[in-house]
Amino acid sequence: MYIVTGGAGFIGSNVIRGLNNIGISDILVVDNLKRGDKFFNLVGYKISDYLDKREFRESLEKDKFPASKIDAIFHQGACSDTMETDGQYMIDNNYAYSKVLLENAVKNKIPFIYASSAAVYGRNTTFKEHQDNEGPINVYGYSKYLFDQYVRGMFDQVESTVVGLRYFNVYGPHETHKGPMSSVTLQFYKQLKSTQTIRLFEGTDGCKDGEQRRDFIFVADVVNVNLFFMKAAPVKGIFNVGTGSSQSFNQIADCLIDLEGRGEKNYIPFPESLRNKYQSFTQADISSLRAAGYDSPFLSVEEGIKLYYPYLKQINVN
Repeated sequence: MYIVTGGAGFIGSNVIRGLNNIGISDILVVDNLKRGDKFFNLVGYKISDYLDKREFRESLEKDKFPASKIDAIFHQGACSDTMETDGQYMIDNNYAYSKVLLENAVKNKIPFIYASSAAVYGRNTTFKEHQDNEGPINVYGYSKYLFDQYVRGMFDQVESTVVGLRYFNVYGPHETHKGPMSSVTLQFYKQLKSTQTIRLFEGTDGCKDGEQRRDFIFVADVVNVNLFFMKAAPVKGIFNVGTGSSQSFNQIADCLIDLEGRGEKNYIPFPESLRNKYQSFTQADISSLRAAGYDSPFLSVEEGIKLYYPYLKQINVN
C-alpha cells in the first residue's frame, strides 16, 4: 500500500494520478476535507481507501497503524498558505505532524518522500541546499525549514529512503481550491478571462515592470521526481525541485495572451504589505538532483502552459 498525505490537494492528487499511470491503485489517501470541494481532485482516480488526517495521525501516535503493509509514503500534506500568521497552527501541522510520520517511516524502513519548499531560502539568491543559504521570511517557510533541519539531524540513523523535495513555483491541474495561494498562471488566466487584462507588479528589487523572475515548474515534472525517488535505491537527502531556469511573470502573461488570442498587460504598484516578504527571484540549483540520478528534462513555461491550457479553459472564473 502507498500512502499519499494531502492526497486531495494539488500536488498530492497529481501524485495519485502518476501512481495510477504506472499501474498502482493500492493507495491510501490522507487529507482533511473540511474544504469539501477538494474531492473533485480525486474523481476518476483509483484508490483503495481514504482516511481523515486527524484519525491517521492519532493511529500513528498510538503505534496502531499496520506499517508492514506500507510500500512508501508521499507526504504532501501541509498548510501552504504563505500569508498564514498562526504560528502555533503552522508548526503543529507542518512540523510536529511531519515528525510523527518520519519517525514511523524510519523505524519501519518505509521510503519517505516529503514536500519541502523553496520558501526556506527566503530572500537569499543562492538556491543551493545548504543551511548557509536558508533564511525563511514567513512562518510557512520556517515550518518547512524546521522540519528540514530535523530530517538532516536524523540521517545518521536512517537506512531507508528519506527524501525532502524543495518545490519551487509549481503550477498545473487541480490547484483551483488554493484560491489566492494558487499559481500565478491560474490567477493570470482568471484575470484574462474576466477582464481581458493581466495585472502584473511594477518593478521592484531592481526588476523592471513584470520582470520578477521565478523558477516555474509544471506539476507533472514534480510528480516524475517523486516517482523517481520511490523507485531508486535507498537515498537520503534534500533536493531542489525546479527547472534550473528562471522565467519572468511577463513571459507567463504573454503565453496566456497568445493562447487566448486576446488581452493585454497592466502594471500595478507593488503592494506595501509584501515588501520584505516577497521573493522577486528564484532559480533552483538542481545539481544535487542531477547527481542523484534524475536526468529527465524539465518543461519550460511555454511548454507547460500549453499542456495546462485545456484544463484552464474548463475552469469557471466567475
